[in-house]
Amino acid sequence: MTRYVLRRLVLLVPVLLGIMTAVFLLFQLIPGDPAIALAGDKGSAEQIARIRKEFGLDRPLPVQYAYFLKAAFTLDFGDSLRTHQPVAGELRQFFGATMELSLAALLIAVAVGVPIGVVAATRRGTALDYGSMLLALVGISTPVFWAGIVLLYLVSFRLGWFPIGGIMNSRIELRHITYGYVTDSLLTGNWTALRSSLHHLLLPAFVLSTIPMAIIARMTRSSMLEVLGHDYLRTARAKGVTERLVITRHALKNALIPVVTVIGLQFGGLLSGAFLTETVFGRPGIGRYVVTAIGARDYPAVQGTVLVVAVLFVVINLAVDLVYAVLDPRIHYE
Repeated sequence: MTRYVLRRLVLLVPVLLGIMTAVFLLFQLIPGDPAIALAGDKGSAEQIARIRKEFGLDRPLPVQYAYFLKAAFTLDFGDSLRTHQPVAGELRQFFGATMELSLAALLIAVAVGVPIGVVAATRRGTALDYGSMLLALVGISTPVFWAGIVLLYLVSFRLGWFPIGGIMNSRIELRHITYGYVTDSLLTGNWTALRSSLHHLLLPAFVLSTIPMAIIARMTRSSMLEVLGHDYLRTARAKGVTERLVITRHALKNALIPVVTVIGLQFGGLLSGAFLTETVFGRPGIGRYVVTAIGARDYPAVQGTVLVVAVLFVVINLAVDLVYAVLDPRIHYE
């Protein structure tokens, strides 16, 4: 197992190099000049030239690429063209809130989607099966931003059950460690901030979880139906094992291998979905940060965000491979 992990980490270098090259070239092809965007419509030629020199935009592309690679591998993405602050510091400040939202959405999706899939498989052909799969189809078909706007209007604006936006009550002070508001509330023992941050987190996390929840439910049902027909389950029943243990201990554990793959992929998708969710609910996070940076042609900020997300995708894929060996001892990586 250790050799496999080390080999995957070594292979991470060319993967990241390819991603960084693609990111750099794609942003060079985007129409528009960031120097002109920063100078504004009334910016003079002298101002535009000064901005281009200040941020190195007047250098040849190979030189810019070399500086970009150096910055990426040293985790120093330079200064934002828009805020003139270090991109690495801004990513650290906003990434914690986005990770917290994505993890909360994934937890809801797994906690609800897996049981729904199991129940649908064990009650195949019943109204419960058809109803759960119909809800899953609706969940997959509903855009996150539309569901967010509808629920925000119904349960926040009309019923007043949840805050309309934000990440925590602005009157509450919280000392930041990870910049995840729930996490920092727990680490600092600030229970007032914990209640407020959870209250603000629940609705956007549920909205973000709807699509992965539906996908996980459908995959769990499909995988369970395949496993339920195997001979070893009939043998377990013949030995007197209760139906609950047959389903939970024998069938579900083997059915979870393809489900874990889907969960890993969905977690990566949650990060992109968080961009829209944060915009709808007015939550400060990496989503709103990168959307603003794209509008301002802030290349360092967008490039840094893309690279961080790409690394996270690779790490998630590695974690999924390792979980396979935990679920099925027959899987070895030596």
